[in-house]
Amino acid sequence: MNDTASGLFDRSAATVAGGYLLFATGWLLATDLLFSSVAVSVTTLDPQVLSAWSFIAVSTLGVYLVVLRYCRRTAAAQRELETSNQQLQVLSRVFRHNVRNDLNVVHGYTNLIEERIDDEQALRYLQTIREKTDDVVEISDKLRIVEEVSPRTTTGRVDLVDVVHDTVEDLATDGVEVTVTTPSEAWIRADGSVRYPVREVFENAIAHNDKPVCRLDARIDVVGKTTCLEVRDNGPGIPENERAVLQAEEETPLSHASSIGLWLVKWMCELHGGTVCFEASDDGTTVRLRFNALTDDVAAPGVPSS
Repeated sequence: MNDTASGLFDRSAATVAGGYLLFATGWLLATDLLFSSVAVSVTTLDPQVLSAWSFIAVSTLGVYLVVLRYCRRTAAAQRELETSNQQLQVLSRVFRHNVRNDLNVVHGYTNLIEERIDDEQALRYLQTIREKTDDVVEISDKLRIVEEVSPRTTTGRVDLVDVVHDTVEDLATDGVEVTVTTPSEAWIRADGSVRYPVREVFENAIAHNDKPVCRLDARIDVVGKTTCLEVRDNGPGIPENERAVLQAEEETPLSHASSIGLWLVKWMCELHGGTVCFEASDDGTTVRLRFNALTDDVAAPGVPSS
């Protein structure tokens, strides 16, 4: 089909429906007038029958062209999707295996060199190398989580209260104060992999906190069919450009997130039918994870615990 036809069928559904309505109305009025004048001399022709059949013929052609166009577009999109998935799988495997193994070698040699030198500046350089390699290995681990969980259909039920308390217990350390306010239980429609985005929220808040004492306030509320986990921290907040990337759902050379962690939170929440939103202020950052609750009851106010 030519570019004109392609442009015609690239319109929104409302535009196409409105255009079709106007076309159909105009066609019926025009054909009624035309065939009424013809019927004056040809009495065997019924103007209404002619108008109806001509409209059916033109409509059939229009439907055929629309279906043909979208069948071709669907087939092309399917081929592109299969190619993209294959490329992502190859890149993910190369990154998670080859790159990770090479970085482990670099890490090992860094430790060996550190044992053989006494220069303070060189030791600082080695520490930087170790930190950067650890960061990339951590990204590899998170990519593995996304790859393993994404193809699955998340079904089942999980008590979000247990997930939060287990996460807080695992991350307990000096300089971190966490207050948790929850109902006795909060069952959501998810599987065990929901612990990954929950843990990432807490880890991210702790890792990027520059205050002498990192304070986190976590609260779970169940309202109707929605369960919300809210985590507030007293850190510097998520930069505006990173929050904008997540809201736009794409990365560009001039706008990108500094870590895959926030993407993991977004993807994993959506995988479980939930949503995530971020609010930043001078006092810190608030992250809200919302999931589908498995109860119609409104949760009673929680009791703070540490």
